Amino acid sequence: MSGSIFVGRKINMIHVIASIRVKAGRVSKFLHIFKANVPNVKAEKGCVMYVPAVDIDAHHPLQQMDEQVVTVIETWESLEALGDHLQAPHMLAYREKVAGMVEELTLKILSEA
Repeated sequence: MSGSIFVGRKINMIHVIASIRVKAGRVSKFLHIFKANVPNVKAEKGCVMYVPAVDIDAHHPLQQMDEQVVTVIETWESLEALGDHLQAPHMLAYREKVAGMVEELTLKILSEA
C-alpha cells in the first residue's frame, strides 16, 4: 500500500470493533442468530477471538449506553484471515438472516500502534 503507515512495518494481529445497531425490539432475536454462528466463526483459520457484547450500566460519567447496539470484539491473525471471514459462506448466510434487523453497522479495523 503506497503511502500507507504500514509500509515497511509488520502487522501482527488485526483487531476489529464492529458496532451493530439493531432495530428496537429485535436485539434478543438478533443475538440468538448471531450466537448460533459464533462456533462457525471461531473454527475459521486465523480467528483468535470473536465475542458479541452489550452495554452494562457501570455508572461511569463517560459511558454512553445504547441498548440497541451489539458490539462485536474480534481478533484475527491477519488481514487475509479477516477478508476470508467476511466472504465465508456462513457469514453470507448470517447477513441474510439479520438483514431486516440491522439499522446500521460500523467497523473499526485496527492494528497495534
